[in-house]
Amino acid sequence: MSVGLVSLVGAGPGHPGLLTLRGQECLREADLILYDKLVPKLLLRHARPEAEAICITELAPTHRQRHQPIHEKMIEAARAGKRVVRLKGGDPFIFGRGGEEAEVLHEAGIPFEIIPGVTCALGAAAFAGIPLTHRDHSSAVAFITGVENPSKADATLDWHALARFPGTLAIYMGLSRLERITSLLLANGKDPATPAAVIHWATTGEQQTVSAPLSELTDLVRREGLVPPAIVLVGAVVALRGGLSWFERAPLLGKRVLVTRPRHQANDFIDRLIGLGAVPYLLPAVEIREPADWSPVDDAIAQLMHFHWLVFTSANGVRMFIERLRSLGRDLRALGNVSLAAIGPKTADALRSFHLDPELVPTRYQSEDLAQALKEAILPGQRVLLARADRGRDVLREKLQAHAEVVQIAVYSQVDAVADDQEVWDLLRRGEIDYLTLTSSNIAKAVLTKADDAIRLRLMRGEPGLVSISPITSAEIKRLGFPVAGEATEATVDGIVQVLCELAQQGERRT
Repeated sequence: MSVGLVSLVGAGPGHPGLLTLRGQECLREADLILYDKLVPKLLLRHARPEAEAICITELAPTHRQRHQPIHEKMIEAARAGKRVVRLKGGDPFIFGRGGEEAEVLHEAGIPFEIIPGVTCALGAAAFAGIPLTHRDHSSAVAFITGVENPSKADATLDWHALARFPGTLAIYMGLSRLERITSLLLANGKDPATPAAVIHWATTGEQQTVSAPLSELTDLVRREGLVPPAIVLVGAVVALRGGLSWFERAPLLGKRVLVTRPRHQANDFIDRLIGLGAVPYLLPAVEIREPADWSPVDDAIAQLMHFHWLVFTSANGVRMFIERLRSLGRDLRALGNVSLAAIGPKTADALRSFHLDPELVPTRYQSEDLAQALKEAILPGQRVLLARADRGRDVLREKLQAHAEVVQIAVYSQVDAVADDQEVWDLLRRGEIDYLTLTSSNIAKAVLTKADDAIRLRLMRGEPGLVSISPITSAEIKRLGFPVAGEATEATVDGIVQVLCELAQQGERRT
């Protein structure tokens, strides 16, 4: 058996979008992923479902005990021919022990590669609006570890030189020793008025920045209650932050939002939330599966030339129908004689991804509106094929059957499968989720009926706020006995995002 490959991949400072393209490719190819505790779990979206993912905290109880098990796990998997990704926060070679791990792999004869990442100082400075270099203020940057004990006899850091360094100091892992570090800089001649900042959970929705003159920084950090992970920046460039602090103005900064869409449909929504400063969590509530019996679909496909309209009520329906068409040895030419209708823009986009442009998309994205638009478009005697899920409202068929011959087929099965993610359920129990988004009545029913008594009590008090995609979904939420905090005016992810921003703004006004 050939030896596998180990990729030491920098995951970046916390924002999932800061992973490099090569890092993403490595995750897609991985059989085993060993990831740091502070690496965002959302990065695991890029991995194959069958890949094994292990947080290094599972390998040993304490930080100092983990290095040997990590080394052994990488070597064992590589010798078994597996592709291994060692996913490390920031950059592997900047205070990431990547050098030590690469040496171990080299000595064991294991092929490896190093994929650089955005190191914390770069990400934190950019997201806090602090340019590390500036023609008028700083022509150099020093990356410094704060873990080394500044008072030990054999300390290698020259604090006298660092106090006189003509540029910006970026001090990693120094928050727990902040008082000692600032005292050493001041004692060695650093101007007490030097601008300084501490950035907590940089580049994520949890980001919090405090800035003060160096002599006052420790007291301010203590009053604000900042804890690791954090990075310290010291230098004249910190004073530029006021006008350049862009990320902490994001409309959903720090808001914890629970997404309940199927896993394969959640990525765009999650990325939108991250871009707006939210902290998203994923709890898939339904799974999309093949129908138990394909024969009605196959019969309809065989008779496509006898239908005048083919109507889709979801992007899932489009994907499953086209895949079945191809599996039967047919291609898009089979749809040459039918007009296509889509319930909304996402369904229309799904058709366009297969180079099919729908003739009809209603201005509002509900079954009632699609039915009305079809009534106006269908000619007497025409036949309509509805491709949909195996459950849901029967509005379309009921409203169209008086105007046309309607055949309805289930091209996919929608199954309740609420994820058993204890981290998310515990956050709900503690009231640490701000908004729970519900994008269909089926999802609403699946999630809300699974909630235990403690969560139900919070939900009845509006903790978290339930955000609905449509009046139909809102009606289901209310039927189950819970209040609706907000309802999208447009039944799309964009509509949900707009409601979330409005609710967050209202909350700020109240406080």
